[in-house]
Amino acid sequence: MNTNVIKSLLLLLFLQACDKVELLPITSQEIMKIVEMKKDNKAVLLNVWALWCLPCVEEFPMIVEFGKVYDDLEVIFISADFEEQFNEVSSFLKRNGVNSTSYIKNQKDDPFILGIDSKWTGSLPFTIVYAKSSGKVIDSWEGIAPESKFKSAIDAALEI
Repeated sequence: MNTNVIKSLLLLLFLQACDKVELLPITSQEIMKIVEMKKDNKAVLLNVWALWCLPCVEEFPMIVEFGKVYDDLEVIFISADFEEQFNEVSSFLKRNGVNSTSYIKNQKDDPFILGIDSKWTGSLPFTIVYAKSSGKVIDSWEGIAPESKFKSAIDAALEI
């Protein structure tokens, strides 16, 4: 095979690999371990959302932007969609410029919800913000929230 053809094929494979969003199945226990590992390094904004949830889809681009604006903030998205919707979720993430690993719930609802936050009723979207240095919950809420609520929680998480 011609060297130029091989180089072209390798470049094409590389570009295709870069174009994919990493979407992994996850349980609440696994996500809480990830949050714990971020302590002392970054504040964490965890957002649970779904494609069928219009408020989730509406606030999604704003949350993506927070991840780009705040250097010391780790934004973690968890889709509550069914695993059969893996491709649709992946496409949505890609269209919205998500370039970090995201997750799709791989656990029954009740254990997942309780494993994330015992005060969470299961309503979507659900957002929880963890402090950078302590890893403690700064704020959490169900439903869509204004940009000011997000900023206030993120700023507090970065200070504590």
